[in-house]
Amino acid sequence: MQASSTTPSPWPVFFTASVAVFLVSLDATVLFAAFPALRQSFATAAATDLSWVINAYTVVYAALLVPAGRLADTHGRRRMFLLGLGLFLLASLACGLAPGVGALVAARAVQAAGAALLTPASLSIVLAAFPVEKRAVAVSLWGAVSGLAAAVGPSLGSWLVDSLGWRWAFFINLPPALWSLWRARSRLAPDAAPAAPRRVDAVGVLLLIAAVGALTGGVLHLESHAWYQPPVLVALLAGLAVLALFVAWARRHPAPAVDLRLFAHPTYRAVNLATLAFGTAFAMMFFGFFFFMTGIWHYSLPRAGLAMTPGPLMVVPTALLAGRIAARAGHRPVLIAGCLLVAAGGLWQAHVPGLTPAYLTHWLPSQLMTGIGVGLAMPSLAGAAVASLGPTHFGVGSAVNQAVRQFGSVLGVALTVVMLGGAVFTLADYQKLSHSYAALSLLAAVLCLPVNTRPAR
Repeated sequence: MQASSTTPSPWPVFFTASVAVFLVSLDATVLFAAFPALRQSFATAAATDLSWVINAYTVVYAALLVPAGRLADTHGRRRMFLLGLGLFLLASLACGLAPGVGALVAARAVQAAGAALLTPASLSIVLAAFPVEKRAVAVSLWGAVSGLAAAVGPSLGSWLVDSLGWRWAFFINLPPALWSLWRARSRLAPDAAPAAPRRVDAVGVLLLIAAVGALTGGVLHLESHAWYQPPVLVALLAGLAVLALFVAWARRHPAPAVDLRLFAHPTYRAVNLATLAFGTAFAMMFFGFFFFMTGIWHYSLPRAGLAMTPGPLMVVPTALLAGRIAARAGHRPVLIAGCLLVAAGGLWQAHVPGLTPAYLTHWLPSQLMTGIGVGLAMPSLAGAAVASLGPTHFGVGSAVNQAVRQFGSVLGVALTVVMLGGAVFTLADYQKLSHSYAALSLLAAVLCLPVNTRPAR
């Protein structure tokens, strides 16, 4: 449907918002390729410590997404988008200039706070810009931008790190972030009168960060300790205890960091469980690819990045098609097909590639399977999560779903570091990893069976 002469086209708004979201998702995975370079730059730091350069971003981002979604709903989408983008821009500069691991982790946490502020505001801005009958396609494309950025992050990161050094994985954010900030000030409509503001649940946010951080630390300790030894048990039990405390707090707080009533809807509950499983599998898949390419086939970083490009290139065209199918038939068939394709790619990776490089016959087929699978599943998970919610809950509902996906990514990175992060790893280690993310993708497909989102009318 063409925009009329009195109705401005929503696409400039979509493009302005999506550039910022592309950068946010890119920064969640771009350091996968930089991990070896970080180990060389900070030779005295342990692999588990360096993994917090990735996980600090993901943990803080996930924990702040939900209160950020509420801020977008109550304090204005445009205001939160501009604030988050400005903070993300400044923190990206600080990351690139960081003199040590501690400073880099701290800057990554601030960067994540900016990312959390702008992400739910971006989706709310996109949803408000499009008519109801076009929202399924718009949300799918918005999710595709996020999925493409997360998928292309390792490829872009490999080129940047090899050519310019790991600091340019952050400096690359500066020009597009400045452009998006400039466009947003002129393109985004002023906020309507906000709803009655509510205080942010700071205690809930801190409990959530502490719980996820402790659970992640427990998983990371598995690299050097058995599961029954104190460093692992104490961290895992502490994480579970704090998580239980968070749930108890959220049930009593009038405006909790996560409104647990959202999960009363069976479709919303099923989508978020599937998102957790798929987000874990996604992080394990892409992080593991680099370990295999550089450690087993001994590709250079640029060559490894190029070898991964076909998969991400499939994401956007597939997501466009998935959005049209979801608009007619609902999200469930698209979700199940996408998860099954990623599982098939994982099983291929576990059984076909060997010690001798054979890219076209042993690697490319799995890249195409997983690329198409991600293009089907990831945008549809975001779309299905908000399909059952009213407009007043778009921000917080989408934020919860994105937070769940990021928690899955934290777990995926931690598990990959445990399986492959040592000084030496074998083909058998990678095969175990591939079987693991294939199983998680199959689990996500099963969890999508109860999803019941009718197509938009």
